[in-house]
Amino acid sequence: MASALEIVDIMNAEDRRVADAVAAQRTEIAQAIGYIEEAFRSGGRLFYVGAGTSGRLGILDASECPPTFSSDPDLVQGIIAGGERAVFRSQEGAEDHPSHGAAAIEERALTPRDVVVGIAASGTTPFVRGALARAREIGARAVLVACTPVDDAFRNSIDLTITAVAGPEVVTGSTRLKAGTATKMILNMLTTGAMIRTGKTFGNLMVDLRATNLKLKDRSERILVEVCDVTRDEARALLESSGGSVKLAIVMHRLQLDRAGAESALEAGGGVIRRVVGGPPPVVEA
Repeated sequence: MASALEIVDIMNAEDRRVADAVAAQRTEIAQAIGYIEEAFRSGGRLFYVGAGTSGRLGILDASECPPTFSSDPDLVQGIIAGGERAVFRSQEGAEDHPSHGAAAIEERALTPRDVVVGIAASGTTPFVRGALARAREIGARAVLVACTPVDDAFRNSIDLTITAVAGPEVVTGSTRLKAGTATKMILNMLTTGAMIRTGKTFGNLMVDLRATNLKLKDRSERILVEVCDVTRDEARALLESSGGSVKLAIVMHRLQLDRAGAESALEAGGGVIRRVVGGPPPVVEA
């Protein structure tokens, strides 16, 4: 029997393969980010669909978007086979029916503006395949994230496949390990990349937030102090005049505009601060 330290070393060595497997899919991940950006800009949404660990990872990524990017909770949604109970306890057999995946998509009133990202380590989960097939019938973009090669017939039936193949798991079949790590990395890139592209950040700062509580007010003021080179009192005044919007406050200060003028400038720039104010983005060390 391996010692605890030997187990750690074995797993750590295997985990090093994950980043390379994800990097090998860089072009496909970037293409998916483009789909999601297009959806967000056209009033569409992103849906993650999965079963078991894959479904939970989708729900995790979706649930973290509103606090990170001040996005509407409906913008990114996670769907798991077996429903809410499956988030906390395995629901055996819930993933076995393609029709249930299709029905889950239909319940969300999917439109052609939306993107559906199916998550299935094996690439074969019936619930996920059913959801993606129905998404394509509706006209939405359909993307599969998998950790094993996918058969050509299904690959050709959807818009895009992202296959991060990191090799066998340390515990055979336990896809919550390397496959889970690879999946989490990819989902991080999909939502973060799309949010950056739609103007939710300025440099490495989360600027699309509103000072709705004491913690966010403090963070907002600190961002303005750094980006606009103002005092705390000046930052507070900027926030008040911008209605608590950090993005608006930055544009108002940089271009010496009133709130209405800053709103118009941001709209013309697609919501991206750098397009509006020009110059290099800030890089603030944590």
